[in-house]
Amino acid sequence: MDKKTTRLRRAKRGRTQIREQGAIRLCVHRTPRHIYAQVISPEGNQVMASASTLDGDVRKGLTTTGGIAAATVVGRVIAERARAAGITRVAFDRSGFKYHGRVKALADAAREHGLEF
Repeated sequence: MDKKTTRLRRAKRGRTQIREQGAIRLCVHRTPRHIYAQVISPEGNQVMASASTLDGDVRKGLTTTGGIAAATVVGRVIAERARAAGITRVAFDRSGFKYHGRVKALADAAREHGLEF
């Protein structure tokens, strides 16, 4: 198996557990150049809030969009947008990515700015 297939298998296991809980999930996706975050309804059919390094609000003040600093800003913005939508508690869906580096920085920033998971 290649890297992508094993990552998707890990993601599938995590999403199955989140679906059983019936929780709103904070889904993270990363590429070498950008990082994306979405708050998705328990049914999986509605995106309630989103943020990424492609947003103009996030890009202000950043020199690069692929680093830990950018992930921290995305975590702060997604937490603010989720709270504005009335969401305070989510389940963290790391999409099969390891919990370190940019994924961890995004999660820590979201926790610091009001999201519970």
